[in-house]
Amino acid sequence: VQLQASGGGLEQAGGSLRLSCAASGRTSSIVVMGWFRQAPGQEREFVTAFRRRGGNTYYGDSVKGRFTISRDNAKNTVYLQMNNLKPEDTAVYYCAAGLRSDSGSYPFAVRSYDYWGQGTLVTVSS
Repeated sequence: VQLQASGGGLEQAGGSLRLSCAASGRTSSIVVMGWFRQAPGQEREFVTAFRRRGGNTYYGDSVKGRFTISRDNAKNTVYLQMNNLKPEDTAVYYCAAGLRSDSGSYPFAVRSYDYWGQGTLVTVSS
């Protein structure tokens, strides 16, 4: 599976951005897809994910009510709509795909994901 993330950039606090993650390859084998982010000097943080079976979605506490994950199955693309951005949202955002049978059991965990995109930088100014 190959993942190509795009859509990052510079935005002011309170603004919005939409990230995209285009998947190719063995997309039919994907169990869970997620977004993580990593700020300088910090660990990779869970942002959101959806599990293909059941369509369940999950959000990190820091983004609930502001970020929304969605998907276009025809385009094999996952989106991250980010509203009411805050300076603390500044980070490199990564999309990821898990293909193992238990990947969907722990969508919050980095270890559940087998493939990662290259990352896209989001900078929010105050």
